Amino acid sequence: MTEWIAVITITLLAVISPGPDFAMVSRNSLLLSRRSGVLTALGIGLGVLVHVSYTLLGVGLLIQQSAWLFTTIKLLGALYLIHLGLKMLRTQKPGDFAHSALVPVSDLEALRTGFLTNALNPKTTVFIVSLFIQVVRPDTSLGMQVSYGLFIAVAHIAWFAIVAMCFSAGAVRERLLAVRHWIDRAFGGLLVFFGVLLGIASST
Repeated sequence: MTEWIAVITITLLAVISPGPDFAMVSRNSLLLSRRSGVLTALGIGLGVLVHVSYTLLGVGLLIQQSAWLFTTIKLLGALYLIHLGLKMLRTQKPGDFAHSALVPVSDLEALRTGFLTNALNPKTTVFIVSLFIQVVRPDTSLGMQVSYGLFIAVAHIAWFAIVAMCFSAGAVRERLLAVRHWIDRAFGGLLVFFGVLLGIASST
């Protein structure tokens, strides 16, 4: 029970902390649709399962102890965030708002965006590997460890689905859509910022 309480507490604190996942779900929910936001949240949960899987297989410890491998993951994550951010920064002001809706993304693309944003996030790697090493006892059964991993993934999906609901609801969203090119640029700047931070961390 003590172990479960520790896992739940640490997970909830980690999930609600702002980062690339929050920025991407918020952007897709606000500027695209609630469906896109929720699918992005689901993709983030699937990305978490990737981190959980290699941690349970012992690869997480290898990544943590291998400087070049961890640096490579950091650089890949940084490049992906910067790539997404630069695309958003190039968003142009629409000439005719009534006929200038953003190009919708497919369900698969929204899912993939959430998945890659999380799967390439080294902070999630550190969080999950550290959680399983420092909190979960060595004699904890594999079934229980899998349960912890599933809880972490579900917690991510649930939280970011709530974020998607909030950012896609109400008349406020309609008013914000009138300046969506600035909102897109703002979220793009955030992703570039997160990517640069990762890049700097990789080189130090």
